[in-house]
Amino acid sequence: MLFRNRFLLLLALAALLAFVSLSLQFFHLTPVSTAKNGVSSKSRKRIMPDPVTEPPVMDPIYEALLYCNIPSVAERSMEGHAPHHFKLISVHVFIRHGDRYPLYVIPKTKRPEIDCTLVANRKPYHPKLEAFVSHMSKGSGASFESPLHSLPLYPNHPLCEMGELTQTGVVQHLQNGQLLRDIYLKKHKLLPNDWSTDQLYLETTGKSRTLQSGLALLYGFLPDFDWKKIHFRHQPSALFCSGNCYCPVRNQYLEKEQRRQYLLRLKNSQLERTYEDMARIVDVPTKQLRAANPIDSMLCHFCHNVSFPCTRNGCIDMEHFKVIKTHQIEDERERREKKLYLGYALLGAHPILNQTISRMQRTAEGRKEEVFALYSAHDVTLSPVLSALGLMEARFPRFAARLIFELWQDREKPSEHSVRILYNGVDVTFHTSFCQDHHKHSSKPMCPLENLVRFVRRDMFVALGSSSSTNYYDACHREGF
Repeated sequence: MLFRNRFLLLLALAALLAFVSLSLQFFHLTPVSTAKNGVSSKSRKRIMPDPVTEPPVMDPIYEALLYCNIPSVAERSMEGHAPHHFKLISVHVFIRHGDRYPLYVIPKTKRPEIDCTLVANRKPYHPKLEAFVSHMSKGSGASFESPLHSLPLYPNHPLCEMGELTQTGVVQHLQNGQLLRDIYLKKHKLLPNDWSTDQLYLETTGKSRTLQSGLALLYGFLPDFDWKKIHFRHQPSALFCSGNCYCPVRNQYLEKEQRRQYLLRLKNSQLERTYEDMARIVDVPTKQLRAANPIDSMLCHFCHNVSFPCTRNGCIDMEHFKVIKTHQIEDERERREKKLYLGYALLGAHPILNQTISRMQRTAEGRKEEVFALYSAHDVTLSPVLSALGLMEARFPRFAARLIFELWQDREKPSEHSVRILYNGVDVTFHTSFCQDHHKHSSKPMCPLENLVRFVRRDMFVALGSSSSTNYYDACHREGF
């Protein structure tokens, strides 16, 4: 009997220890081993907590998870919602490329081991992933403007190259494309089954990650992905300013904004101590570490649940990450308050917004070309557009972010056209500066196209505070700024 009681006591104690060990690992209090392709690596902390509902106060980990935009996390979508007597006649989609490998390396550390080949039995997965790879491998004859034809059509390196799109990034845009197809094609019949090249307008910067993101979205979106109908135009500028990129006043606004960022960083003593500690760990001067923009690489570790790097001096850890991410969030808040960035955004976004409303006006006049426009771009493309529209509370563009302009025609009054603007599936039309008061004196759940046109052609210059500037050229070259 005594032996049996001791055995039961030992069994209970073993179960308790197992539970405590598992709990400590889950809450990241003890290291657990990471693995790549099934092979264990050094014991370090895993860094991917489970997604949670939005916290009541600012949480850098929650904000980072939103930025990662992990494909398994479901999201709501309000695209394509309108009263039955409205007809959708054109859609203009601005996207940020999907998840990518870092652009910078933390000095004297090993690069994160991320596989950029596309593998069907590896998460995240999409049902169209294998077909996408097969189709892209046959696209060498695609009609792209130079230098796009020299870029690879899908990521394919066992160890990602710097800035390369990952499998996560491809899946993010396959999902975006599938979502938009269900809404705009299956529900609203925006394109016929025998769609033609001139019904699309496709433009991308000269980076492989933007071209590949655009192709992934189109593959999920189009009912018949025909290489002979796909023509991507090349945009040399991340602002998509085409032939209107020279703007001295815009650059002056940017210099003032960068000065603001610098002064805010100087005031953050905790951030400076964090950089000093990280520099000690990797054994480089603090200035060199800061110049390497370590948050870029750390976000890759975080989004892919890969341990932060270690050296013989210690490990970069979650506390370092949280301090830097918190500073980023505080910087965005002060940016909204100081409004120096707004001047840069208004001038930076004007060319692409002007191009968009010109295309909308042609559609409203009855033209059937370019009813679906796709701009495959960067965070530095979407961020100025969001600010220029007055969406100051919008979060910084996450991986695979989408900003959509919908143009609708009133079937009961065919000469009247309205717009809806959506950011990551959320209707933000009445949060824009040109339509935030419209719903107070109108029952229509949309904004008149004239409001957007007036904003781009006139009010954007008024918002700059210069009564003498009535056009883009004058606003860019005004003296005494």
